[in-house]
Amino acid sequence: MPHSADKQERILVIKLSALGDFIQALGPMKAIRDTHKDAHITLLTTKPYVPLGKECGYFDAVWVDERPKAWQVRRTLKLRQQLKGGNFDRVYDLQTSDRSSSYFKLMGSKVKWSGIAKGCSHPHANPQRDFMHTLDRQAEQLEMAGIYKTPMPDLSWAKADLARFDLDTYVALLVPGGAPHRPDKRWPAKKYAELAHALLERNIQPVMLGTAKEGEVLDEILDLCPDVKDLSSQTDFLEIATLARYAHVAIGNDTGPMHLISLAGCKSIVLYSQASDPQLCGQRGSDVTILRENSLNDVSVERVISAVESTD
Repeated sequence: MPHSADKQERILVIKLSALGDFIQALGPMKAIRDTHKDAHITLLTTKPYVPLGKECGYFDAVWVDERPKAWQVRRTLKLRQQLKGGNFDRVYDLQTSDRSSSYFKLMGSKVKWSGIAKGCSHPHANPQRDFMHTLDRQAEQLEMAGIYKTPMPDLSWAKADLARFDLDTYVALLVPGGAPHRPDKRWPAKKYAELAHALLERNIQPVMLGTAKEGEVLDEILDLCPDVKDLSSQTDFLEIATLARYAHVAIGNDTGPMHLISLAGCKSIVLYSQASDPQLCGQRGSDVTILRENSLNDVSVERVISAVESTD
């Protein structure tokens, strides 16, 4: 698929959501940029990931996909006009969803397309693709499109000023949230509070991250351990990456921020139940420990502390 031409190539990379998937796509994004050094490359993403798309340095432009519904005809036509008006020579669809594949139809079959859209020029033709880890799947997709070297995601460019947080020397990031409709992927708040007390006894300041959607869980932890430093709803993705490089360790559920934290280089302990399979979606990084039980209720605080201390 890589090709040299007299005119500047125009390339579209599609990655819409979610956080963990976007972070894991940074390696493939860099591979695309390294392969097409002189091309004009546009990222199509959703609003939350625009800052990451702009800061990483892999793209010449970042477009926001408002993800129009099927009945929103005007918005769909506007998106079609934008995609066709981009005059793209090729597309790397790193989302590979029904939605992103439908954009192949909006753009027309002449564009060279890497993905799973029916009839595309460079399909990821592995019937077992859904049983591969995200990083391995995307690397193989690019290989089938002619890009043979995909690096691990690199977040060294993600920097932010942490002065306003007034952090202690040794901090442990706690990520106790996750999708509200997936409570089986959340370690109990009571155990996070017990862990926070154990960390404080070891002179490690627990610092909690999260969003308003996780408020009930975060409030319960704070009620049980008021000495937790609460940074929930105060950090953007660039600040989380910088916090990860600063922190001594991070402990969290299988959720997007833990992909960001682990790939930023933080020593990470990730808690899994049978609700998700780390072989398919597990966090990767320089120092990642995954603790898994059928039920997260069966993961003891002592086991987590042991993993924390083994990272020393």
